[in-house]
Amino acid sequence: MELSVRIGMSACLTGQKVRYNGGHLNDSFLMGIFSKYVEWVPVCPEVEMGMGVPREEIRLTGNSTDPRLIGSRSGEDHTMNMINWAERRVIELSDMNLDGFVFAKDSPSCGLHRVRVYPDNNPIAVRNGVGIFARTLTENIWDLPVEENGRLHDSRIRENFIEQIFTRRRWRRMLETNPTPNGLVQFHTAHKLTFMAHSNKYYREAGQLVAKAGVLPWKQLTAQYSRLMTDCLRCIANPKRNTNVLHHLIGYLKRDLSTEDKQELLDLIEAYRIERLPLIVPLILLRHHLSRNRVPEWVNQQVYLSPYPEELMLRNHV
Repeated sequence: MELSVRIGMSACLTGQKVRYNGGHLNDSFLMGIFSKYVEWVPVCPEVEMGMGVPREEIRLTGNSTDPRLIGSRSGEDHTMNMINWAERRVIELSDMNLDGFVFAKDSPSCGLHRVRVYPDNNPIAVRNGVGIFARTLTENIWDLPVEENGRLHDSRIRENFIEQIFTRRRWRRMLETNPTPNGLVQFHTAHKLTFMAHSNKYYREAGQLVAKAGVLPWKQLTAQYSRLMTDCLRCIANPKRNTNVLHHLIGYLKRDLSTEDKQELLDLIEAYRIERLPLIVPLILLRHHLSRNRVPEWVNQQVYLSPYPEELMLRNHV
């Protein structure tokens, strides 16, 4: 597994003192154990477009679809400066082969969800906006895994985001090292159960598309597959779908497991399904049996069994 991914991030989350008040929002998880596997690309829209530290606080005003970026005290309009800078910066970032981006929540430049927008002549904000830089980046690099630091405190959202990041890295490596129909077939085969855990619909559609490898033009094939993969992985895996995958894996062991071993596995999987145990518990035992018995080689090579560094402990939550 690739142990290095490249992720863009709002610079304040790295501990850089670039906020309007001279502070930062250092994130302990992102800058802690996760950093062992990441090359960070810090971005601070306000500082990079020429605003100092400390500086006047800015906010979105008007409406959420076409907001203006206004100084809270001076009333100075920074909208066009921010838009022009963001468009240039996104072009640079698109050439850097990022695997994901983490935005700072509530920021008028970087906020991804429910950013405050102040309607004209109304001091009460409405939480329905998106930061100007965040909107520019997500509209232009549509398949990039993105999240806010606040939402990453949710264990399932965190796990899903990081799984997207490492999958994108493997996808890019395939395109770089083996851009052939056979390379695509190998990639899809290794990710079958991963896709199944996220969406049966997209899992089936991706399989039907891969069956056309060598028939469809390569660019068309990979573009369609990338879209399906992105949409699939944005569906968060849940206990019901993971349980389906675990039962699917047991099917490859039905001739090898004793009645007692099979029942032990089924009991652990059921405890996971009703959210009394974390996924890692039945998964460790299942991997043990898969490694000790004769199963098809592609089964033990499933990315689902180890999609990211286990040190991150992303499957240890209930």
